[in-house]
Amino acid sequence: MNPYAVLAAAAEQWERIAGALGPAPRERLAALLARARHDDRGRHTGRQRHEAALAAVDLLAERLPELFGGEQQARLTLTAPPPGAAAESVTHLGFTAEDLAVLLIDGHRMVGPLLGPVRERLLAAPALDLDTVLLGGTDPFVPALIRLRGRGGAVRLPSLQFTAAHRPRPIVLAVNEILAADRDPWGAADWWLSADARLDARPETLIGTADEQQLLDTVRMLAEQE
Repeated sequence: MNPYAVLAAAAEQWERIAGALGPAPRERLAALLARARHDDRGRHTGRQRHEAALAAVDLLAERLPELFGGEQQARLTLTAPPPGAAAESVTHLGFTAEDLAVLLIDGHRMVGPLLGPVRERLLAAPALDLDTVLLGGTDPFVPALIRLRGRGGAVRLPSLQFTAAHRPRPIVLAVNEILAADRDPWGAADWWLSADARLDARPETLIGTADEQQLLDTVRMLAEQE
């Protein structure tokens, strides 16, 4: 059985099941998903991740048998990943098992067929970790800094925010404040890393140039339009 198919289906139905799981089952499910999800540190083997995913499916089947038990589970596990792909890459209506971990552990909604690819694109951009920022003498939890939760739950701070010495760039902090990066870090990161028609460029490419004042002018205009 491929348990990741069931977990992907749970992510797709999260709005329906979130309120049906009590505090203790949610905590147990979160712990199992933390073990089941892949992370770059290699803290768990493939077998350990698979066993944790199976245990997470058992928990869902026990607590929500009408959705994830018996025939429903058998139907979901017929889904197969693309040829040559890892078992955990299986999808259900565009959702993945990783999406369930994002929803439950990371606490944001950058998941599914529309926002999931955006999440992966933004996480693929160069970034610093918390320790590197701290070593540079900066508090990584300054509200005006963008902090994204990456695979495995690790905090990533897009590198565009920092100088070569890992100090925050004043222009970026000023823009991030207007973008409300503390409340919507994904939206702020997407603005920096996507082409902007008003600037005729990706905003990050103007940092440190003679045109960087346009960054502030543009986000102020955006804020006024909201």
